Amino acid sequence: MEPRIGILVVAYNAAATLAEVLDRIPPAVRSRVADVLVFDDHSADPTYLVGLGYKSVTADLPLTVIRHPRNLGYGGNQKAGYRWAIDHGLDIIVLLHGDGQYAPERIDDVIAPLVNDEADAVLGSRMLDAGAARRGGMPLYKYLGNRILTKVENVSVGTSLSEWHSGYRAYRVSSLGGIPFERNSDGFDFDTEIIIQLVEAEQRIIEVPIPTYYGDEICYVNGLRYAGDVTKDAMRYRAHKMGFGSGELAFASEAYEFKEGEETSHAILERWLADTPPSKVLDLGCSSGELATRLRKLGHHVTGVDSIEHPGVTEAVDEFVLGDLSQGLPATVTGPFDVVLAADVLEHVPHPHEVLSNIRRVLAPGGRVMVSVPNFVHWYPRLRVLFGWFDYDRRGILDAGHLRFFTWKSLERLTRREGFTVVRHRPVGLPIEVFDRGGGAGKLSYRAKRAVSALDRSLVKVRPNLFAYQYVLELAPAAELPAADELAAPDR
Repeated sequence: MEPRIGILVVAYNAAATLAEVLDRIPPAVRSRVADVLVFDDHSADPTYLVGLGYKSVTADLPLTVIRHPRNLGYGGNQKAGYRWAIDHGLDIIVLLHGDGQYAPERIDDVIAPLVNDEADAVLGSRMLDAGAARRGGMPLYKYLGNRILTKVENVSVGTSLSEWHSGYRAYRVSSLGGIPFERNSDGFDFDTEIIIQLVEAEQRIIEVPIPTYYGDEICYVNGLRYAGDVTKDAMRYRAHKMGFGSGELAFASEAYEFKEGEETSHAILERWLADTPPSKVLDLGCSSGELATRLRKLGHHVTGVDSIEHPGVTEAVDEFVLGDLSQGLPATVTGPFDVVLAADVLEHVPHPHEVLSNIRRVLAPGGRVMVSVPNFVHWYPRLRVLFGWFDYDRRGILDAGHLRFFTWKSLERLTRREGFTVVRHRPVGLPIEVFDRGGGAGKLSYRAKRAVSALDRSLVKVRPNLFAYQYVLELAPAAELPAADELAAPDR
C-alpha cells in the first residue's frame, strides 16, 4: 500500500518565495502526496495570505495553511508540524523550507529510501558529492564551519555522517512518534537534537546527495550562537551516554550498564567469585543480568532480584524474582545463599540497614556478602559541591536514583551495626571505559586509557578517600552481634 506522504513547509517571512517553492514540487510528487502543510511562523509579511491564495487557485496540491498565533521558532515550527503529522496518520513527512534554499525537485530522491523501507530518516547532504557545495555557492567560511562542526558531532555522537547541517530531510512518522522531539530546542539546533535522538533510538539514517543553492534569502541564523548550541548538544549527548548530566538525551538506555574494564567494581567482584567454589548466589539489583551471566559461566547458580524485568534477564539468571528492594527483600527469596551480591544497591534504597538485615536472614552459615558502593567524598562530587554545581547525574556517584551517600567511615559503621565484619575491601578508581560510550571515532585510544587508568590507580593508592570512585567489600557475619539498640539505629 502506498504510504501517506506529507510535506511540511516551514515558512517565516517567505511571501516572496513561497509560491515558487510550491510550484517547483514535481508533478509525480503532487500526485502521491496526501498533505502539504504550510506552517507560517507568525511572519511579519503576508506569507500566510500567499499560502491561502495559492490554495485557492491550485487544484492538484492538497494544501493546509496554518499561521501560528505567535512565533514558535524554527524548531518550534517543526514540532507543531510533526505533531500534526502524527495526529493525522501520515506515514512519511518531508521537511521543506519556504525560502527556496532546498530543491523541491529532489523530493522523490529524499523519500525513496523511506518508501522502500531502507531507512527511518533521510538527510539531504550537500557534502556527499565532493566539491558540490562550493560549486553551488556555499561561502568558504560556511563550508569550513559546516565541516568542522560535522566532525565534532560525528566524534561526539558516534556517527559518520557527511553533513549534520542540512535542513532538507524526511522522516518516518512512526519513528518521530518514538522519540521525545517535543523536548527539543525551539531554535535552529533542533535539527541537531533530532538526529541525536534518532541515533539514540537506533533508527536507520541514510544520506542522499542534494544540490547546494544560495540565493537572496534572508538568513536568520546567528552563526556563532548556532555553532555553540550544536556543539553543546553533541557533547551533552556524549556526557549523558557516559553517565554525566541529567541524561534525557540518552533516553533509550535504561538498564544499569555493566562496568567493563579490569579494575572496575564488577570485574573485581567477578574475580573474587572466580576464586569461590560453585555456590548459590543471590544477585540483588541484577539489572539485565550481565554480571549473572558471567557468574553462571563460573559454575555458580544465580538468583536475580530487580524491580524491573529487563529484556533478557530471565535467560541470564537461573531464577528471577521481581521485587523492589526499597520495600525489603521479597518474601519469595528464602535462601540459604552462599554469596549475596549487593553491587551498587545500598545507595539506591532508603534504608540500607534493613537490606543488610534481610541479607543476614538468607545467608548460609559461613556465607559471604559482597558489596560495592560509591564514595561520596571522591573529588568529583567535592568539586560539584564546592562550585555550587550540585545536581544529579544519569549515572555514577551522583546518580539520580541514589537515595543515600556513603564515605568509607559511614559504610564501615553501617556494616558493623548490622553485625558484619569486613573480610577484605578494595578502593576502586574511575571506570575509564565510560568515556567510550556513544563515542564512535571519539573513543579513547588503548594507550590513552592505559595511561589515565594507571594515573588514577596511583592516586587511589596514595589517597583513597579522595580518589576512590567506589569501595568493594567482602563481608562476613561477626562472631557476636552488636547490641540491640545499636542494630536499630539507621546509618547516618
